[in-house]
Amino acid sequence: MNDPLSVWHRAADSSVLLDGFHALKHALRFGAAVPVAVTTDRTATLALAADLAPDLTGRLAALLTEVPEPAYRALVPRPHPTGVAALAVRPPRAAQRERLARLPRPAPVVVLDNPRNLGNAGAVIRLAAGFGATGVITTGTLDPWHPTVVRAAAGLHYATAVEHLEVADLPPGPLFALDPEGEDLRDVKLPDDAVLAFGSERTGLSPELRSRPAHHLALPMTPQVSSYNLATSVAMTLYHWSLGNRPA
Repeated sequence: MNDPLSVWHRAADSSVLLDGFHALKHALRFGAAVPVAVTTDRTATLALAADLAPDLTGRLAALLTEVPEPAYRALVPRPHPTGVAALAVRPPRAAQRERLARLPRPAPVVVLDNPRNLGNAGAVIRLAAGFGATGVITTGTLDPWHPTVVRAAAGLHYATAVEHLEVADLPPGPLFALDPEGEDLRDVKLPDDAVLAFGSERTGLSPELRSRPAHHLALPMTPQVSSYNLATSVAMTLYHWSLGNRPA
C-alpha cells in the first residue's frame, strides 16, 4: 500500500489542493479524481460526513488517511479548521475550453476581466456553481486555480468550467459588459448564451474588453454609492438572468 504522504509529495506540484472538508466534499460530488486525502482526526471527519454529506461517507471512508497534525500542517500553507486536505486532478484545459465554447449553452459564461482579489474570484466561482452557470473565465494575471481561489470556492471548481483566457479568445455568444454608464440591467433579458463580463475591482473593464462590441449594462445603485463588491455584482446579474428563465 502506498504511503499517503509519499503519494502527496509526488503529486503535489501537478495537482489541485483541496483545503478543508467542504472543498473535498464538493470536488467528489462533481467528479474530481482525488488520489489522496488526509485528516488529523478520521473519526471526527467521518462523523462530519455522516451529518453533512451522507452520500459520500463510503467514498470518504475508503479515501481518508489519518496523519499527525504536524504532518498535516506541513502539507498546507494555511491549515483549515476541519483538519482535512486532499489533492485532485485538474480537468484538462482543452476540455474546459470546449465546454465553454459549446453552443447552444444552457446558461451564461461569467468573465472576470483582470481581477485582482483571489478571494473574490473564488466567491464568484462558488456563485456560478450555485446558479448553474456554464463557467467562469479570468483574464489578466490571476490564476483561477490558485489554492486561495479553490479554498474560497469551497472546491466548486469541479461543478463548472473554470479557465484563464485572453480577451481575444473569449467564447462565442452575445457579450454583455457591466458598466456604470450602461443600460439598466432590469430592462434587459439576458439570453442563456450570454457572456457576462465584469471589470477589475479597481479599474473596471480593460481597454481590450472595451474595444469589443458589447451590450453595456448597469446595476441599480443608490446615487453616491460608488460600487458593489465583485461577487455581489455577479450574484445580482446571475439572479436577474435566472428570473428571466423561470417557467411562466
